[in-house]
Amino acid sequence: MPTKIYVGNLPWRATDEQLTSMFSAHGDVTEARIVTDRETGRSRGFAFVTMTDASQAQSAIQAINGASMEGRALVVNEAREQSRPPRGPGGGGGGFGGPRGSGGPRRDGPWGGGGGGGDGAPPRRPRQFGG
Repeated sequence: MPTKIYVGNLPWRATDEQLTSMFSAHGDVTEARIVTDRETGRSRGFAFVTMTDASQAQSAIQAINGASMEGRALVVNEAREQSRPPRGPGGGGGGFGGPRGSGGPRRDGPWGGGGGGGDGAPPRRPRQFGG
């Protein structure tokens, strides 16, 4: 059964090929992938290596954990599934963090604040016509 291994504290210049070579000394490597930042494309300093055999993966973890790569001590262990918080019904809000209401600018002043609408002037009295 394939085993996924977490490799942390990688130097920024490390490559997938270097990891494949390092772990291949201990068994068959299916995949070695350094995780990169979506926006910059730079390494985030960790990777995942998948090995075909669990006993070979354990051997690699024992041998490589703490080993030095470009002066950095690698942290190697069996990867755990990422725990995600349970999602309840309805999802979350979103928005931009402003005041609730009209979405317009907040108007704090002598006539009360927020709530939207209006021009910031006091409320007008209705006109009285005739007698």
